[in-house]
Amino acid sequence: MIRRMSEETHESGGHGGVTMPGREPVLRVMPLPADVNAAGDVFGGWVMAQVDIAGAIPAMRRARGRIATVAVNSFLFKQPISVGDVVSFYATIVKVGRTSITVDVQVFAERDPAHPIVVKVTEATLTYVCLNADGSKREVPPAA
Repeated sequence: MIRRMSEETHESGGHGGVTMPGREPVLRVMPLPADVNAAGDVFGGWVMAQVDIAGAIPAMRRARGRIATVAVNSFLFKQPISVGDVVSFYATIVKVGRTSITVDVQVFAERDPAHPIVVKVTEATLTYVCLNADGSKREVPPAA
């Protein structure tokens, strides 16, 4: 049985934590005790680092090469993450500019394996810039 916590809670359906119908996460990770603060919640900085990695995956694929994060356009922590949660990161390109790629990242935590619930914990938008080998900006290649 799946418990609902809020309107942003989703059924895990026993599919290995996949929480967005028809989509696979670009990253899935379980935080460890070393990742928590004194209150027992996962550090926000840990979450931000994972979001940056998740957003970079589709950006690197679209850029077909090196990228760098140039902006965190928005970042919202909706609920805390705990040790033992299976955290899934979904990333979608929302804008392609001349040299930049903007990515939306949605983060869900699957909690309590005995009575699984899936909760949206974070959402963010980041912008990456395409780089040449020497670190200079380059144009985003045409879509394949």
